[in-house]
Amino acid sequence: MTTTDWITDIALLLVVFRQLREDRLDAKTYLIPLGIVAFVAHSYLDSVPTAGNDLVLIGALVAVGAALGIAGGVYTRVRQVGTHLFIKAGAVSAALWVLGMGARMGFQLWVDHGGADDVARFSLAHQITTGDAWVAAFVLMALTEVVTRLGTIFLRGRMATREQRQPAAAGSRAAVAADRSV
Repeated sequence: MTTTDWITDIALLLVVFRQLREDRLDAKTYLIPLGIVAFVAHSYLDSVPTAGNDLVLIGALVAVGAALGIAGGVYTRVRQVGTHLFIKAGAVSAALWVLGMGARMGFQLWVDHGGADDVARFSLAHQITTGDAWVAAFVLMALTEVVTRLGTIFLRGRMATREQRQPAAAGSRAAVAADRSV
């Protein structure tokens, strides 16, 4: 692994640790992780191989990324205080994030330190045509995990603001009805 690999992997791990303390949900909540995965995608994703079972591998890892991202977003607390939304990653959310990011980092370390032959045999047996398929699968898994987690948090934030507005609107309708009954 290169220094850049280490820095980006650690930066992605630190994203969720930053959210272990409650903080305002704002643009940087979205832009920092999206910027990191955009950099990774730009740096490592040259193509998406489609021969053999490459798309099966890519699809499987993208599905894992989506499941981890959605679950991580569900297990992130979203609440509204006044006009601001706040989020806090819970233990489950952090564990899922570390599992996804750590698995990719662990796989890369394993391949670099003796696992390359095993991956080559697996690839040959399962008609995965190139190492680029593995790169694309893991990069797209990370991208999917980040996007689905942020999308889930965004939707939960929208629901939280809608829920806060509805009781206020119901209360004002009741007050109007009470005024008319007098």
